Amino acid sequence: MNISGKTKICGLIGDPVEHTMSPAMHNAAFAELGLDYVYLPFRVRAGDLRDAVTGLKALNVRGFNVTIPHKVSIVPLLDEIDAIAGKIGAVNTVVNDGGRLTGYNTDAAGFLKALLEQGVDPGGKNTVILGAGGASRAISFIMADSGARLTVLNRKEELDWAVELARHIREDVGSEARALELTPDNLSGALAKSDILVNATSVGMTPDSDVSPVPAILLKSGLIVFDIVYNPVWTRLLREAAEAGARTIDGVDMLAWQGALAFEKWTGRQAPVKLMRNQALR
Repeated sequence: MNISGKTKICGLIGDPVEHTMSPAMHNAAFAELGLDYVYLPFRVRAGDLRDAVTGLKALNVRGFNVTIPHKVSIVPLLDEIDAIAGKIGAVNTVVNDGGRLTGYNTDAAGFLKALLEQGVDPGGKNTVILGAGGASRAISFIMADSGARLTVLNRKEELDWAVELARHIREDVGSEARALELTPDNLSGALAKSDILVNATSVGMTPDSDVSPVPAILLKSGLIVFDIVYNPVWTRLLREAAEAGARTIDGVDMLAWQGALAFEKWTGRQAPVKLMRNQALR
């Protein structure tokens, strides 16, 4: 890779960013297509977000991804957000056009593409979603929009996030959605009638990879379990789900698709999705 004064910069802002696979994925894709771009991760603490966005604009960075904990709080700092990101209330991709920052949410479409690629149509499926943060908002919206019936479970401290998310979906999408506190009883009751389980929290992520958000006894044959955690790829939740006879989908599928959709917005070129997925896995 030859970096010059003409090289366009893309990146990632979040905290932490040490675990990210996005640089490997995007830089391989840029190289594959012969594009003079580079992708860099930037650790940005919550209190520094406004300054970071101003700085990225001043440095004429072409675009950037947004991860935990900034997906919701970045929205008011942008010049424009597209319709889907507006409904979700969370942004994971920003494009800089001459100093004008537009926010998108490729998590939503990326999640759905990963699901459909595995032959799973969410229409009419009872779906349990764990968490109510930025990623959950995207997943919940796209699942509801695709006809799934949702139960969103969240910790007591942030239960109001889940309640607000479920209300938002009922009013904006007109789909069935309810919010419950994440307790063993509520989780057991919801999973007993569910077709799909999505872990949209960071539980099970490195370095806490020996933890699962769901007791193994609640996992069952016929359930589809999608864990958006991608480091490790094979989480404890997915391991125990496979042992119970459930179908599993790992977080690298969503990572590759949301990354590919962001890549296309920055470059205007079709992304090499398979290469990006393989690079993330490596």
